[in-house]
Amino acid sequence: MHCMEYLRNFCIIAHIDHGKSTLADRLLEFTDTISGRDLHEQVLDNMDLERERGITIKSHAIQMDYNFEGQEYTINLIDTPGHVDFSYEVSRSIAACEGALLVIDATQGVQAQTISNLYLAIEHDLEIIPVLNKMDLENAMPEDVKDQIVDLLGCEREDIIEASGKTGYGVDQILERVIRRIPAPKGDPEAPLQALIFDSVFNSYRGIIAYFRIMNGSISKGDFVKFVSTEKEYYADEVGILRLKQEPKETLGTGDVGYIISGIKSSREVKVGDTITHVKNPCDKAIEGFQDVKPMVFAGIYPIDPDEYEELRASLEKLQLNDASLTFEPESSAALGFGFRCGFLGLLHMEIVQERLDREFNMNVITTVPNVSYKVVTHKGETVEVHNPSGLPDQKYIDHIEEPYIIAQVISKSNYVGSVMNLCIDKRGILKNQVYLTSDRVEISFEMPLGEIVFDFYDKLKSISKGYASFDYHQSGYQPANLVKLDILLNGESVDALSTLIHRDNAYDFGRRMCVKLKELIPRQQFDIAIQAAIGAKIIARETVKALRKDVTAKCYGGDITRKRKLLEKQKKGKKKMRQVGNVEVPQQAFLAVLKLD
Repeated sequence: MHCMEYLRNFCIIAHIDHGKSTLADRLLEFTDTISGRDLHEQVLDNMDLERERGITIKSHAIQMDYNFEGQEYTINLIDTPGHVDFSYEVSRSIAACEGALLVIDATQGVQAQTISNLYLAIEHDLEIIPVLNKMDLENAMPEDVKDQIVDLLGCEREDIIEASGKTGYGVDQILERVIRRIPAPKGDPEAPLQALIFDSVFNSYRGIIAYFRIMNGSISKGDFVKFVSTEKEYYADEVGILRLKQEPKETLGTGDVGYIISGIKSSREVKVGDTITHVKNPCDKAIEGFQDVKPMVFAGIYPIDPDEYEELRASLEKLQLNDASLTFEPESSAALGFGFRCGFLGLLHMEIVQERLDREFNMNVITTVPNVSYKVVTHKGETVEVHNPSGLPDQKYIDHIEEPYIIAQVISKSNYVGSVMNLCIDKRGILKNQVYLTSDRVEISFEMPLGEIVFDFYDKLKSISKGYASFDYHQSGYQPANLVKLDILLNGESVDALSTLIHRDNAYDFGRRMCVKLKELIPRQQFDIAIQAAIGAKIIARETVKALRKDVTAKCYGGDITRKRKLLEKQKKGKKKMRQVGNVEVPQQAFLAVLKLD
């Protein structure tokens, strides 16, 4: 049994693209955890998608051995996703550590997500080690960025380690600091077992494998254990530590990070943040901070070919094994047939799910306009949660609608402040706070509705700030909103896939733009098609796609005009009849165009 005082657990906190996965590679190389032949870039990011986008989607953990001053130390690195959608996963990974490397790109400086994850780490009392990465680049500004770090952390300038994940410069210093500064795990080896699940992965042969960190007590192979929040009980078929491959062990003790395999088939049974304990001698309370992850953004996903409905269901189920935060339920739409209403943690999460459906399962899908979940309060005082505009009760029963609000923090160069503020105010934001971090960097906080950033907020922010602004948000609760349901009617029939919930002030403009756009996209038929935007029974905009006409009067040359009239009247009747029978095909592009309305 190894001694707890020679154990270190730490994680790495950084904004997207500040180089933490590359730095992790160097640490693994330096401690001889990976031999040269296994080495490829970003060892821990094992999804193709993670590599391509250069983001970490899942948490990972890996154990290294390091000989320092003649003493063997065991160091566990828990890699965390940096993106705002996965902040709950990050908070659990942070709770499993005693220290954190704060990695900041010397060319970029401090950015929004770094700050929010840093606050999480400080809340959990972690020892923070600041690292200035990418020192090998010519456009590094170490002095300026050091000023920012000192302001942020209140540490000494000489505490900041200069490093480069690419060349490996400074890695030895980082390891030395990890061992000297980060405290050994505290906990009682004799107490009942209490372990925190910080991640789970799916293995097609062994079922769901849960990663955990033991806070108190120990766990051995064959123990009968219980997961506290789901109240399910299992035998620990195998426990072990995480190297590049999983290494089975007989027993893991307090402070260890490891995995447990117990034949779990459904990802719903393993929840990140849950506590594992023994059935016979349970711990008295679960580890704090557990919450069920709630999806924030909803969208309908429909197969392009209606026959692929069952395949889509199977693909989503498999995806859910790998990504427990994805939720879905069947729904049907008159325009698109059968599909699923899916819930995502945020916009990035939604994009990733779409990409993975396409890549890993070869599914072609249509996604409807994303929207957030609303709380509808009826006149009777009942509250209904609505994830889909077409599920909204009739206007006459609704007392008011509440929508989720967020606090958004934008960090930007000070010369873009005006345009950033305009953007936020256009999106119904209320300015809360403005702080100058340095003479030319400013942090602006807004309170704004989540529904407004779902559309195209992030792209616009990046373009008005020339890519400099970084953005982060967290939910702050629900507030009543003046929302109306905007329907799009084709020949008087509502197209449910195009209906949206929108603020009353924006409804007229949006409805008009939508009609104009659809007029361009809907092909002409043999009859007139009326495209209308309506709020309840009130039509607010209309466009008409004119019918294709055949010249029926060609054979009437000369003679009386009434003969031509008669033929045209006859044609008109035929068109009218056709319009009642005929249905309007809405092409695929129309649904996608609505997402890109600008």
